[in-house]
Amino acid sequence: MSWFKRTKKGIQTPTDQKKDVPKGLWYKSPTGKVIDTEELEKNYYVSPDDGYHVRIGSKEYFEILFDGKFRELDKGLTSKDPLNFEDKKKYTDRLKEAKEKTGLNDAVRTAVGKSMGENLVIACMDFSFIGGSMGSVVGEKIARAADYSLKRNIPFLIISKSGGARMMEAALSLMQLAKTSSKLAQLAEAKIPYISLCTDPTTGGTTASFAMLGDINVSEPGALVAFAGPRVVRDTTGKELPDGFQTAEFVLDHGFLDFISHRKDLKRKINLYLDLILNRPLREKSL
Repeated sequence: MSWFKRTKKGIQTPTDQKKDVPKGLWYKSPTGKVIDTEELEKNYYVSPDDGYHVRIGSKEYFEILFDGKFRELDKGLTSKDPLNFEDKKKYTDRLKEAKEKTGLNDAVRTAVGKSMGENLVIACMDFSFIGGSMGSVVGEKIARAADYSLKRNIPFLIISKSGGARMMEAALSLMQLAKTSSKLAQLAEAKIPYISLCTDPTTGGTTASFAMLGDINVSEPGALVAFAGPRVVRDTTGKELPDGFQTAEFVLDHGFLDFISHRKDLKRKINLYLDLILNRPLREKSL
């Protein structure tokens, strides 16, 4: 099967063929730098020569942010097909293929564990599962994780990595924007910290809901953070877009992010922020 298909708009890579963590002995970054994959893993999946942050999934983020052990929440939740959706392929078949390919039940995993010795609940999206699209299960798992944080007074972190709402669930997918936002409002009312980490890419419905609602919004270098893609924005506004438009650095300069962090510093910086706002004793870490 060809990796690429040619359309009128040029060469595009199908979503189900896009790769996250590279497989094999070597990895070549978009700038042409080549690195041994074992060295890449030791460097938090960041190319040491150019700082390129390779797209990773929930497994890798849990390893980076938790102290080691963690307990996954609501692992068995899976999507249904209430609309009997079919477009070239049945939605049920898409779900089955995604589960077999990724070993995941849906596009988000939620877990609780210790991070630098303190309890933390994390919801991490996986782009490898149907483009990290947000459907009913994604919204429900995030809502349940927020409830877990609320009942136990534990800080909450969401790691966004998504192409947006899941079209196969239509309005049911869009309902998750309000559902997750209302749960985060409950956390805010209870003064329980919520941190949003935007990774590459954070787009569509995720940006329009929980990804931009953090008490503090963080991103990794070079991540795409946007609602609509640059082509849609260009066609809508009729204007040429500035260089670096919708990169994390551009979004930071325009006030939508609080800071950008190298992946190796995420755990330390997130816990420093929590120490500060929860009035916990400051450990030896700095911004």
